[in-house]
Amino acid sequence: MKITIVAGARPNFMKIAPIIHEIERQQKLGATISYRLIHTGQHYDKNLSDTFFKELAIPAPHKNLEVKSGTQAEQTGAIMVGFEKELEAHPCDLVLVVGDVTSTMACTIVAKKAHIKVTHVEAGIRSGDLKMPEEINRIVTDSITDYFFTTSEKATNYLHSIGNTEKNTFFVGNVMIDTLLSNLNRLKQPAFWEEKGLQEKNYYVLTLHRPSNVDALEGFSKLLSLIVQKANKLPIIFPVHPRTQKILKEANLVFENLHYVSPQGYLNFIYLVKQAKAILTDSGGITEEASVLNVPCITFRDSTERPETCVLGTNILVGNNTHLIEEAFNKLQSGNWQQAKPIPKWDGKASQRIVEILLKLHEG
Repeated sequence: MKITIVAGARPNFMKIAPIIHEIERQQKLGATISYRLIHTGQHYDKNLSDTFFKELAIPAPHKNLEVKSGTQAEQTGAIMVGFEKELEAHPCDLVLVVGDVTSTMACTIVAKKAHIKVTHVEAGIRSGDLKMPEEINRIVTDSITDYFFTTSEKATNYLHSIGNTEKNTFFVGNVMIDTLLSNLNRLKQPAFWEEKGLQEKNYYVLTLHRPSNVDALEGFSKLLSLIVQKANKLPIIFPVHPRTQKILKEANLVFENLHYVSPQGYLNFIYLVKQAKAILTDSGGITEEASVLNVPCITFRDSTERPETCVLGTNILVGNNTHLIEEAFNKLQSGNWQQAKPIPKWDGKASQRIVEILLKLHEG
């Protein structure tokens, strides 16, 4: 069985790593399975990309399409052209895509037009917010995928509601949590830890990158000012996403306890998350990691495609609502935050389930 695995951006790297490790484990046990790893280059910071591959023991990609930056349409088109050539040169039995980035959707379309079956890892999740590019990617990908691997029963039930069955839809758990759990004993304290005067459970980690939060300068400034005010002078560590970096430079937003740092490698970033007083974010994946680590999480979004992080985890949605933001900080500072409960099948074995199912499907 020949599988082409696609990774395009940083969130994908954490998801493909355990799948690749499990394929290699099955190979050693005698399974007839092989893979070819394609990096589309959608995330094009070579140093950071290389750091993730090294830290997560991901082998060098067999091919990097080197798509780099551009508009949504430019990136999508470039990925499709490059991936079509890749599949023509290296045919496979199955294309495996993960997550919800542009590469996920673009490579799914190319594979299906080449009459190659597609499996989508992290399928079926929905935020209901069509302003998010990721939501469009999820809908398109899942509309033509052959095999679905889900992180929750809710995602599975949604896929069943639109016509899929138990024959092609499998609730396996969360591969990103596989990566988290397997690396907890390898986390590294960032080099700036002492310089910034950080102490365990006495600082915040902030990540913001969604257009609704950062593209309008007035709204972005207001949100940052409120966060800084409610942090009560505790340090806030803000690894800055490239799209946010540009806006911050133009706005010259400076606060005494807000520390801008460069994007972090996986082991440094999870160290920061694990030791933080709370996570302040508009990212989906970080809410999953915070929930498993039982770290309070305030999400500046009105909806989430990962509701289990709110129901069973440590996540609260506040959007840009000043009252909800203040209420969340007050709850946090009172020590009355919701405690994480076990989330079904987020146990570090999702990749094992996925590869075992793929082998069975191939056999017949």
